[in-house]
Amino acid sequence: MKIDLIPEVFDRRTIPAQMEIVSGFIRAGNSGVVIASCVRHVYPESAMPTHRLVIVRHGESTWNQENRFCGWFDAELSDKGKEEAKRGAQAVKDAGYEFDICYTSVLKRAIRTLWYIMDGIDQMWLPVIRTWRLNERHYGGLTGLNKAETAAKHGEEQVKIWRRSYDIPPPPMDEKHPYYQIISKARRYAGLKHGELPTCESLKDTIARALPFWNDEIAPQIKAGKRVLIAAHGNSLRGIVKHLEGMSDAAIMELNLPTGIPIVYELDDNLKPTKPMQFLGDEETVRKAMEAVAAQGKVQK
Repeated sequence: MKIDLIPEVFDRRTIPAQMEIVSGFIRAGNSGVVIASCVRHVYPESAMPTHRLVIVRHGESTWNQENRFCGWFDAELSDKGKEEAKRGAQAVKDAGYEFDICYTSVLKRAIRTLWYIMDGIDQMWLPVIRTWRLNERHYGGLTGLNKAETAAKHGEEQVKIWRRSYDIPPPPMDEKHPYYQIISKARRYAGLKHGELPTCESLKDTIARALPFWNDEIAPQIKAGKRVLIAAHGNSLRGIVKHLEGMSDAAIMELNLPTGIPIVYELDDNLKPTKPMQFLGDEETVRKAMEAVAAQGKVQK
């Protein structure tokens, strides 16, 4: 089942004429957290899709499961995450999609998610490009901390600022941090130029290092007619979504991408969406997944 959603934060009085509200807001339980707004775009008949892009956030990791700030730590998929990736693979298979090239990060939770999908659709032979530019946001000094415990200590609003503010980074990871050596000194990052290896990142920073790769590498492939699959992370993918949708800084802060659920974009020749993003999955699965993401970083009652 495909579910058309366009995530946006808007004033109902300023909705463009080519858009209409379908079912208002989806909220995370009784928390009042806006996950997305269900809006249907009304496109002219001439806006026919010429390219299809599929993106997927990796399945739940072991650190997602423990509600810890993960970032550049190379956490494995949890058992639940493996099942999410398998379900995502089945959804892509059911849709009958074929691909020409795949992109992912250098972190195993995204790589394994991609492998599950490639295996599930019997396209393991596809070329795969791995890049640090599609890594998750670097959470700096927060890496490894439990999000709920951090919220209890610093307050939920401070945690939300660190997690969701567009241009405010968390505290940097210094050399005394318990994960500094295994992240900052990892061999996979040995080729980075001076100043490229972050010690922490805001969402703005994450998008700033992901978008050049999109513009220079991925976009030309799509424009050349290649069918592209990207398996990456919540924040690097939010950068791509922000770029495609032309979303505001405020809107992208409220966007939650569920784990393991493929998202389909149909694009014109200028790589502009011809319809809202589509989630490949049943409605209940999508709703629960987005609620779970929105609930992270809250004090456990």
